[in-house]
Amino acid sequence: IVASTYRLLAEGLAAEGISTLRYDKRGVAASAPAALAESDLRFDTMVRDAGAWAGRLREETGQACVWLIGHSEGALIAQAVAAENQTGICGLVLLSGAGRPAAVVLRDQLRATTPEPYLSQAITVIAELDAGRTVDCPPILAALCRASVQPYVISWFDMDPVALAAAQELPTLVLQGTTDSQTSVEDARMLAAARPGIELVLMEGVNHLLKVAPADRVANIATYSNPDLPLAGGVVDQVAGFIRQ
Repeated sequence: IVASTYRLLAEGLAAEGISTLRYDKRGVAASAPAALAESDLRFDTMVRDAGAWAGRLREETGQACVWLIGHSEGALIAQAVAAENQTGICGLVLLSGAGRPAAVVLRDQLRATTPEPYLSQAITVIAELDAGRTVDCPPILAALCRASVQPYVISWFDMDPVALAAAQELPTLVLQGTTDSQTSVEDARMLAAARPGIELVLMEGVNHLLKVAPADRVANIATYSNPDLPLAGGVVDQVAGFIRQ
């Protein structure tokens, strides 16, 4: 992330005596040599990778379990890892995660940002992919539905965050900012309500990248390219405190 959210979080946790491991997603930056053909990529690929890195961290530290901290799509990945096998996982920290399936979130985001006639085309495409069917992709929507990415999108749409949250009993923190323009307070409330015992923290005036930002979309998005802007006060304290308790 250009805004350095993950680096800032890792540095903040290190100052609290909590070690972290971060890795580049398969095919990105230092993980580029591990890239698969786009048509072979599935959501479960990311889940398996996260589980493998968790195992590597346990081995290197000698700890019986490690925490999974997932941000945005990473929150869904962390939930899927835990739902498959809770062994060796202490608990979950879900930051700016969706409580609705990705197809629902994507439709809402597009309705807020996309003009006609592209919006109607995109909604139709999403409906087909959500039903598990491939589509002929309009060139203007290649980022969403080019042929090589459709298998991944279909596998992503198949994930239900609330069902995953209910499928495990690990200590779980859901942290959400109130000026997040990508996921919402309602998403966080849905995750927290999936089962008893999930802790919900709402942070006033904090956006998707966990930085202080107004609700105004232009000013909010401006923080996405500013690595010098610190994390919102309290983010590190909330995460560190939950892990310690």
